[in-house]
Amino acid sequence: SSKNHSIIDERYLDEHIDFAEFGPTETHELTKIQSITAHRLQESWTKIPHVTQFDNAEIAELEAFRQSLNSKAESGNTKVTLIAFLLKAVCNSLKAHTQFNRSLVERGKSFVQKHYFHIGIAVDTSRGLLVPVIKNVDSKGILELAYEAAQLARKARDGKLTPSEMQGGCFTISSLGVKGGAGFTPIINPPEVAILGVAKAKIQPHWDGDGFIPKLYLPLALSYDHRIINGADGGAFMGELVQILNDIRFLAL
Repeated sequence: SSKNHSIIDERYLDEHIDFAEFGPTETHELTKIQSITAHRLQESWTKIPHVTQFDNAEIAELEAFRQSLNSKAESGNTKVTLIAFLLKAVCNSLKAHTQFNRSLVERGKSFVQKHYFHIGIAVDTSRGLLVPVIKNVDSKGILELAYEAAQLARKARDGKLTPSEMQGGCFTISSLGVKGGAGFTPIINPPEVAILGVAKAKIQPHWDGDGFIPKLYLPLALSYDHRIINGADGGAFMGELVQILNDIRFLAL
């Protein structure tokens, strides 16, 4: 019968596969954090209609300014990383595009409009992914944000974050830093409605009308909840964000 001649062995459709049948194995339990994260991400992906938009920000001037800040810093001071500028740029974009600073409630029948700007930063730790939240980003400068982000990331890796330091986020930034990759599609961290994925900046050729010139581009991926944010909203938010990162003078406006 067709059943007997199936190329799929039904034993391997079951999650309880005896992998030792194929070679040496070990079994390890997920940490509590990994287990919670896995459940939340699966729930987010299955319950939220994700849309992801991509763009690149030209950050040569931003990077030069960042390096100049660090070269002037006294020994022992916190170094200014790209995340500080991303926090500020995202905050400005949230102010201009308020759809991204909401949360759906009452099973999607209503939404809460937030008038505060707390932004989470995903931190990879030995125990799993943690997202400490920097509060009131709108009231802090680049140097203060750099210091606070570094302190919270250190506490996350040392297992010293308090519950309050991981609560109240409006939006999350997930950055691969220098780990590589051309881009990725980040999964929304509910009850937030959007998340920004940031890949490694790379030199790429740019046509200026006469020839190709090298420019430093930062790949960005914006995932959002399509129940409350549409494509035009997403494009406007991304456009604002790219404009700020292209020319950080917009942060002063």
